[in-house]
Amino acid sequence: MKLTARNTHRDLAYFFFGLIIAFSFSGIFLNHRQVWHPRRYTYNAQEITLKQLVTKDSVNDKFIKAFTKEFAIDDNLRRFSVDGNNLRISYENNDVQVDLATGKGKIESYRTTPVLGQMTKLHVDTSKWWIYYSDIFGIAMLVIAFTGMFIQKGENSFWSRGWKLALVGIIFPLIFLFLLS
Repeated sequence: MKLTARNTHRDLAYFFFGLIIAFSFSGIFLNHRQVWHPRRYTYNAQEITLKQLVTKDSVNDKFIKAFTKEFAIDDNLRRFSVDGNNLRISYENNDVQVDLATGKGKIESYRTTPVLGQMTKLHVDTSKWWIYYSDIFGIAMLVIAFTGMFIQKGENSFWSRGWKLALVGIIFPLIFLFLLS
């Protein structure tokens, strides 16, 4: 096989096809994670009532530990806070909200949506080997972009027409980056 821009572009695109698709979908999901997040999909919501009313000042580590045991939440605690009369407890797979004035609240349980949740994890994974592979992927994307410039010949080539589209493609994200954020 002869080493040409077309062959390099094609073969890298074939090799990284799966990762390109996964990053594309997971990027879209992460852009809209306030509406629906595949890594925190609610599958159960349980209404609860505290046995006795609790004051804001009595919410501490000991209370949270007792609460976790009382409501059989088998999960790792991330954090808790009290804002006014609203108690919020965040676990890895559960969120709790309780109105301290009434003692009424809700426990929401989450699970990861199969496949889609794992794809979004690719965007945030920090393991050493994944970072190396992601760096290789980033370099491959640059090679795919640059080799794509030299595939087409004639009036539709990069130098005749493509550079204008590429320039707009560079300016458009810069507008969002500097003017609209």
